[in-house]
Amino acid sequence: MSISLKRARAIFVKDYKEFSRNYAVSIMLLFPICLALILRSAPPSLLHGAIGIVLNTSFVILPCFVQACLIAEEKERNTLRSLMMTPATTMDVLIGKSTLVFVMSAIVLTISTYILGYEPASIWAFVAAIILSIILYTAAGTICGLFSQTVLEASLSIIPVAVIFTGAPGGAFLVDDYPILKVLEYVPSSQLVYLLGIPNIGFTTGDLLKPLLIILAWTVVLTIVSVVLYQRRLKDE
Repeated sequence: MSISLKRARAIFVKDYKEFSRNYAVSIMLLFPICLALILRSAPPSLLHGAIGIVLNTSFVILPCFVQACLIAEEKERNTLRSLMMTPATTMDVLIGKSTLVFVMSAIVLTISTYILGYEPASIWAFVAAIILSIILYTAAGTICGLFSQTVLEASLSIIPVAVIFTGAPGGAFLVDDYPILKVLEYVPSSQLVYLLGIPNIGFTTGDLLKPLLIILAWTVVLTIVSVVLYQRRLKDE
């Protein structure tokens, strides 16, 4: 499948202009920073928990929610069909629309991490986990947007993502009473919290690779699903 950077860039610029005019959505950029400011006074022993809350919540609020709204807004204005009919390929559209979300999320999460003063055991593993998670939640947002007809529906459609993905790390406290909840350990948000909790000394490469591979697997699966659903939408139109 061919990719035209020129077309993807044009879609990126269009989305940026629309996003900057939508204050109800663009104000979400402040949420992670405000949350980081609130939690920065957490004791050092709880720092990895605080950064986990900020990151996992922000992934739903930023890449997932914003991407869902951008897709749903196209459908609400009946411009998604026109976009699909242009020479732009599936990858042109998805990359163009996802780049804006990726850049904004990366900048905001970098600021939030700096505010909290978090120092990961491995900066490269941390950066890889953040990049994969942004792509993962952007794909989830794309799926939510494709199943929504309006921006309001998109706002509601991310609730299951917020409940399952953001709430998964909390399921660890209930595993003793409900063993079935052990499956939540393999949700990407739980793996991210595990990665954040790895101490700065005494860790092995295997400690870093396991959560990264699980997050990567989720990212690949959800990205494929989002592409397939977009192409099916194209055929339906």
